[in-house]
Amino acid sequence: MEFSDSLRALGTKISNQAEAIGTEEATKNAFVMPFISSILGYDVFDPLEVVPEFTADVGTKRGEKIDYAIMRESEVQILIECKASRSALSLENASQLYRYFGVTNARIAALTNGIVWQFYTDLDAPNRMDSKPFLVFDLSDIDEGLIPEVQKLSKDNFDLESIISTAEELKYVGALKREIAAQFRDPSDEFVRFVATRVYDGVFTQRVREQFSLLVGKAAKQFLTDQVNDRLKVALGAGTQVPISQPSSETSVDSGAVAERDLDRDTEIETTLEELEGYQIVKAIACAEVKPQRVTHRDAKSYFAILLDDNNRKPIARLHFNSARQKYLGLFDEDKNETRHPIASLEEIYLFADEIRGAVRRYI
Repeated sequence: MEFSDSLRALGTKISNQAEAIGTEEATKNAFVMPFISSILGYDVFDPLEVVPEFTADVGTKRGEKIDYAIMRESEVQILIECKASRSALSLENASQLYRYFGVTNARIAALTNGIVWQFYTDLDAPNRMDSKPFLVFDLSDIDEGLIPEVQKLSKDNFDLESIISTAEELKYVGALKREIAAQFRDPSDEFVRFVATRVYDGVFTQRVREQFSLLVGKAAKQFLTDQVNDRLKVALGAGTQVPISQPSSETSVDSGAVAERDLDRDTEIETTLEELEGYQIVKAIACAEVKPQRVTHRDAKSYFAILLDDNNRKPIARLHFNSARQKYLGLFDEDKNETRHPIASLEEIYLFADEIRGAVRRYI
């Protein structure tokens, strides 16, 4: 199995089992050990490779243990501290890692709850673990761009020099991406002022701040939608043109206008970037049968509907992304009965391309 496929398979397992895992020991057995063995490729039952409950007395601290130490050529290379899957990871969780990092040969330390893995090194000061991770990898929401970096930590590809040389860039690029995403979801006052003062020449009063808080949030959503649409246009333009049939009685629908209208609605419904990305994937698949502008969407409180011709009697698919733990792709049979399929990542939508195109063909 390819490295990326192994990661996705573990991500799917985590999504399916996360609700049933409550303790730290259960997290180790269900999530952490499979990551060490099936992803990183180390034998968890070979004490020459993986040492559980690793002990290295530090100063007056005696008998403290780190959960796992990964060994290479009889030297510690990676230290791993585990927390329960429902625990949030914080610097307070990493106190033992700090102490152990400086008294072993390890250059890599990992703090994990089995779902999110935070990897640390010593960029700021030699032999002293940094306070911020250089790599954060979430198995419930896999970032494809980080897969090669995780692979460098595996037994067959372990390359400490390469890891350390790219760690600083990864550390700050990752932190910046997370901060930008947070600002796009919920712009802070500082971000609103920073953007607004570049387009508004008046005095930045409280009323102006409140007005631009809404406008900046709306502009951010529309910007992201435009970026996704541009990527789709490039992808479609690079592909082979497929003959498309369209009954003359049907009216073309401007999906861009529909998307903008949905994003601008002042309701309790929140259209997320992930839903829009999923929509664009379904749309790209459906374009093998119909023109892109005929594939539209409508958001609802409980699901995100993808329709043909903006007609709710012609459902193509539904995205059930409201749960933080498990996402579902809803597909319809000939009688328009919906079946929900669990997916671990947006890329898995492509596995259902035949069903999506079949749904479109039934309407045309």
